[in-house]
Amino acid sequence: MADVKLLYFAWVREKIGRGEETIALPDHVASVSDLIQLLCEKGPEYEAAFSDPSTIRIALNQQHVEQDASLAGAKEVAFFPPVTGG
Repeated sequence: MADVKLLYFAWVREKIGRGEETIALPDHVASVSDLIQLLCEKGPEYEAAFSDPSTIRIALNQQHVEQDASLAGAKEVAFFPPVTGG
C-alpha cells in the first residue's frame, strides 16, 4: 500500500468537511475511479461529494486526468468542480 495525499477543493471540500487527507491505497485501488469508489465507502459525506462523479475534475500529481487514469506513482490526487469563468 502506498500513501497518497488527497486534496479537496470548493464544494467537494465543503461536503467532505476537510481540505486534505493522506490515505494508504489498498492494492485493489488501481485507478481514479477505484479511488472514488473507495472514498464513497468512507461515509455519507464522501457519498454526497462523489454522488455524480461526472461533475468532478481530477488532477494527479498536478496534471489533469480522466477517471480511468492509473494511480501508479501517484503522490497527490486533487478533486475539484469544473472551473467556470467569464
